Amino acid sequence: MRLPGSVAEVKASPRGPQVGAFFDLDGTLVAGFTGVVMTQDRIRRGQMSVGEFIGMVQAGLNHQLGRSEFEDLIGKGARMLRGNSVADVDELAERLFVQKIVGRIYPEMRELVRAHMARGHTVVLSSSALTVQVEPVARFLGIENVLSNKFETDEDGRITGEVQRPIIWGPGKARAVQEFASANGVDLSQSYFYADGDEDVALMYLVGNPRPTNPAGKMAAVAAKRGWPVLRFSSRSGGSPLSQLRTAAGIATMMPIAAGAVGVGLLTRNKRAGVNFFTSLFGRTLLNTIGINLQVLGKENLTAQRPAVFIFNHRNQADPMIAGRLVSDNFTSVGKKELESDPIVGTMGKIMDAAFIDRDDPAKAIEGLKKVEELARKGLSILIAPEGTRLDTTEVGVFKKGPFRIAMSAGIPIVPIVIRNAEVIAARDSSTFNPGTVDVVVYPPIPVDDWTQENLTERIAEVRQLYLDTLADWPVDTLPTPDLYKRARTRTKKKATPKKVPTKKAVTNKTVAKKAPTKRTGAKGRP
Repeated sequence: MRLPGSVAEVKASPRGPQVGAFFDLDGTLVAGFTGVVMTQDRIRRGQMSVGEFIGMVQAGLNHQLGRSEFEDLIGKGARMLRGNSVADVDELAERLFVQKIVGRIYPEMRELVRAHMARGHTVVLSSSALTVQVEPVARFLGIENVLSNKFETDEDGRITGEVQRPIIWGPGKARAVQEFASANGVDLSQSYFYADGDEDVALMYLVGNPRPTNPAGKMAAVAAKRGWPVLRFSSRSGGSPLSQLRTAAGIATMMPIAAGAVGVGLLTRNKRAGVNFFTSLFGRTLLNTIGINLQVLGKENLTAQRPAVFIFNHRNQADPMIAGRLVSDNFTSVGKKELESDPIVGTMGKIMDAAFIDRDDPAKAIEGLKKVEELARKGLSILIAPEGTRLDTTEVGVFKKGPFRIAMSAGIPIVPIVIRNAEVIAARDSSTFNPGTVDVVVYPPIPVDDWTQENLTERIAEVRQLYLDTLADWPVDTLPTPDLYKRARTRTKKKATPKKVPTKKAVTNKTVAKKAPTKRTGAKGRP
């Protein structure tokens, strides 16, 4: 469905740079306010006095209450950095971006930015924040055009304590966008604007496709009155007490479920029964407690052929939980050595006899994989991420050969699990999870009967391409049959077709054997 404000809508929009896509920063691309992060860092480092902090808070309140202009607020922030070199402030901003801000970027907005870029639109980050806050985000998202406020500097590159005029804010921001559009051949009547603040209402009127994002107050009221489609996201509220409480509550169920698993194992005198009790119940309980829903296409393929090597693409710490919830039972897993100390993955791994591979020690890594191969031969499925690490990208990383060699050694198939949007649950390095719905595709088992060391690289490339194709064109109602499976069936048919034995020519001079006389039967024997 091409809902307004959706990626599908953008994909169906006209191509070309005449279409502009203008994005606000705070509250739109990023959850919360980036300026607060820098203020907190200065307080922590003792670079801001109590008086300065109180002054900043007071200036912010006065602006919110309409007692002062935005110019007064941003000017106060600039004066606090007077005398600092722009290079030093930029370096600080980049460090804070990596440490604090990148995890706050809404994945849904990141997808919209990518969608606009894919259509060749002119993408602009237009914000009233200062360049030190805006430019790290723009670089990360690949946005080349930035409209933001800038520090005034002296001839030595030091901040004077003033901000360049005109100030980008409200009507000033609208004028800056109009001037940019005129200079760059952008047709505002075809363009999009994504923003949350009341001060950006004027700019919403200028574009053909206003898209209020997480609006409140006046912006929300005007959007409702004008019928503008509203976008709301909660995927980056990970720092909120509610998300932390949900995550903690989910993890807290581990111990009682583990105790129950021990009981099941003792009662049945079967360790695997206890492990299955734990993996199936904990995975389900953890996701339900946090509020993570899975929308799975191809669910039947999870049990079509066991044991199997289940592989999944890896973006964050939610991926292994999601994949484990799907596989559910009679499996073990493989992970990198660092995960052994993780409170969730590490504990589950120890219960399941998982192998934690030390990639810096090839001998130990091979030994760990041999242990996994033996478990697979005994009938256990294997769960593993072939990329080997979490990747912050919409692409798919290079697949390592280990998972595929396990499948070949044990003579079991490979089952691809493709996870589309686990980013809505958590950022790459976050250990706090948000509620949300994750889309998953599970493809049929891929046989490895004809895989050899000679064609292994080619076969792995085919499987990786399956992930790339699926993520690029996500199936909705029906599971497609990718070329990989068509080729596999062709190879199987060729292998199964018996060779024709050439028929001998009849020898005419050969004596024909006489038939034995048949007994005559009664009426009952007749047809």
